[in-house]
Amino acid sequence: MKINRLETHDRLQHFVKDQSINIFQGADECLKKNTLSLALQEKSSYVYLFAHPRTADDGVTKIMYWQPRLTKPEAQTNSYLFRAISKTDNVEVCWLIPPKYMWEQYKIGNVAENELVLWSIAQYQHNKHKLQAREPDDLPDSKIQDIYAEIKQAMKYDKMMKSLYVTPSSEGLFLLS
Repeated sequence: MKINRLETHDRLQHFVKDQSINIFQGADECLKKNTLSLALQEKSSYVYLFAHPRTADDGVTKIMYWQPRLTKPEAQTNSYLFRAISKTDNVEVCWLIPPKYMWEQYKIGNVAENELVLWSIAQYQHNKHKLQAREPDDLPDSKIQDIYAEIKQAMKYDKMMKSLYVTPSSEGLFLLS
């Protein structure tokens, strides 16, 4: 089978752009719509967005799970980490580490070559401690624990309040049930 390199390259560029849009759209949605992310942003100047794709039960579909947090997780393959400035669109890539079996595809000279992915892989292999090290303005552990405790308490309260509901009475008043 003869391959048209230009057509293949164009398709690859479209695929890479599409994948980038999907990842950054997921980060944006997590940042702006996720309840925990919004609560963390109210109490901290930053939030980490940890993403890791998993295969769905059908064995084919990939699902990206997003976890907002105040600390960097342990660096791991098949994961992405972003750091966002709270209440802004400023998002920094901390790492993009694909599954190990895909690492060769990102090397220089290959069609899927990607400098940021190569840097992330190299850091994961040789400087993992630096990759997952705290940033200078990360909050101290005690403050992080306090924030999580406050948010947990607020979410319990919200859940309790949502379990109460309002019903109309015959006099046109509303009663809590």
